[in-house]
Amino acid sequence: MPGHRIFAMPFAGVYPRYVEKAMRKGRTKEEVDQIICWLTGYDEAGLLHQIEQKTDFETFFAQAPAMNPNRALIKGVVCGVRVEEVEDPLMQAIRQLDKLVDELAKGKAMEKILRA
Repeated sequence: MPGHRIFAMPFAGVYPRYVEKAMRKGRTKEEVDQIICWLTGYDEAGLLHQIEQKTDFETFFAQAPAMNPNRALIKGVVCGVRVEEVEDPLMQAIRQLDKLVDELAKGKAMEKILRA
């Protein structure tokens, strides 16, 4: 069974949208990067490398150095889908990232977004 079309979408194509969404609400690119690095374990250089390589979402998450164990604490609805109920692990990781960016754009404190 083929994967969802977002799996093959370049992360670099969606990343600017995450940044734009956050910046429209007074947040920063650095905060978006911090969230992505927290979730995936990438450092800034690794994240930049993935963006420059135009890595697709599937590869981006497959090569993630260490998915954060606290990602299981990410709960809520994104695009009408309850994040914690998504069965496909890759789709769940994508939805978790979407949820974190949404929380940032809604003005939530970084400590709460990063489940500290």
